[in-house]
Amino acid sequence: MHIDIKGLAPERIVFETSPLAELCLALHALSEPGHHPGLHGWATATASALEPDLADRLHEADFLWRHTFSDIFLAFAGVRGGNGGTGANLAEDLDVLDRLDDERFVSAALEFTCTSLYGVGAPSPLGNATMGARALEMAAARGPRQVEFTQQLLADPAPVRRWVRRLFEDCDQAFFADTWQRVRVQLVADARHKTDVLRRKGLAEALAAVSPALSVDEAGSRISADKLTEGRTSAVDLGLTLIPSTFGWPHLNLLHAPGWRPVIHYPVHQPELPCPASVELLQLRMEALAHPMRMRLCRHLARSAHTTGELAETHGITAPEVSRHLSVLKKAGLVTTRRRGRYVLHQLDLTTVARLGSDFLEGILR
Repeated sequence: MHIDIKGLAPERIVFETSPLAELCLALHALSEPGHHPGLHGWATATASALEPDLADRLHEADFLWRHTFSDIFLAFAGVRGGNGGTGANLAEDLDVLDRLDDERFVSAALEFTCTSLYGVGAPSPLGNATMGARALEMAAARGPRQVEFTQQLLADPAPVRRWVRRLFEDCDQAFFADTWQRVRVQLVADARHKTDVLRRKGLAEALAAVSPALSVDEAGSRISADKLTEGRTSAVDLGLTLIPSTFGWPHLNLLHAPGWRPVIHYPVHQPELPCPASVELLQLRMEALAHPMRMRLCRHLARSAHTTGELAETHGITAPEVSRHLSVLKKAGLVTTRRRGRYVLHQLDLTTVARLGSDFLEGILR
């Protein structure tokens, strides 16, 4: 993922907080608690306290936040002629959502039907018959709830928009107002701190403080995010907003829809959370372990340290062959080496290997 920033004035890169954006990830955590093991207690308590009517309505609309994060939750970035400002509370953010024109609202609400076209600037399904038919066809593959939602939205967006706003207002009354009061202090503090780092130390330091998965090139003309998703956008004309989230980990979300202000929605760092492995390193480690001989070598290296000669004799291969396999494992960071007298001992890094499952899950969800 890349964001072009060549020529972008530093003051047009801002850190903000957004209650509506945080509500999106709170609802996602309720729908997909497996993505957020640290939030199981909150999710369980919140879900059990929901009124049945609200729980049913959340189920009806969960495709807006469960498998994709609809850009309607970042409406401030899509208001034509807007200043890119967010609301201080959910009601203000919902007022911004009301200012989003119908074409952009419909396109954002139907992202789950056109994910593959997200970054190419396809016409809105609301005004283009071909895109509308495609949205209905893709919704049919998801289920009857999605079909009904799509049909109603394409026929007349106004009632659906009122229904969505009422749903979010009821969430605010049921649980989110208290949640926002609790997390807002941390989010505001994080946004202020990152703004201070940006002003004093520059963009590279600020991005490093946001996430190890973010970087800027040497020329300062492009921001890159280490994600499996591919996409590109420009912040030169519209500016760039970064939004912290307490519910976000492990997701690092980038809004890159054409014509919208680019947004980086990032999880606030928690000391107990490990630093994410890069997608490239994760791939390197999985490929290193995919070879059957290296798997057998790992079996011995997990139990105790061995020399190259010992491994060669045990597995009936030559020492140079063992060295080549060990080189691949060491390059992937899976094996450590130490010297004992004239002997060089190799051992599997159990901590790193134990992290592979969570690294994989974090990498594909990032």
